[in-house]
Amino acid sequence: MLVVLGSLRPDERLAWLRGALARRSLAEVVRFQARLDEVAHEAFTWDLWAAADRIFGGWCSDDGFRYFGLWTAGLGRDAFSRALADPDSLADVPEVQRLVGRPREMWNDDWPEWESLDYVALEAYGSL
Repeated sequence: MLVVLGSLRPDERLAWLRGALARRSLAEVVRFQARLDEVAHEAFTWDLWAAADRIFGGWCSDDGFRYFGLWTAGLGRDAFSRALADPDSLADVPEVQRLVGRPREMWNDDWPEWESLDYVALEAYGSL
């Protein structure tokens, strides 16, 4: 079954991922977390941090940047790869364009961070 995760709200995407991981072996869940950690490390560049800082309006903490990197990975492989090669490409991402001109206090679920992704494998592992 093909699931277009980008069309789901963040909580729906997380629920789908949690369910998918819960059907995997413990070893696969560990591999998922290891790969997620690798991706988060790939995203840890000063140029991408500068883009996050710009998107956030001039303030991006270290934790916020970690969750921004996870959110960027959640955009999909193509968008993530483009962002790593050229952080300015994030300006063309619909998820970022929805934020333009809106005050940050009105971003709600559109906030460009995905902290809960950092814990989904741990939760799946615990349930297995």
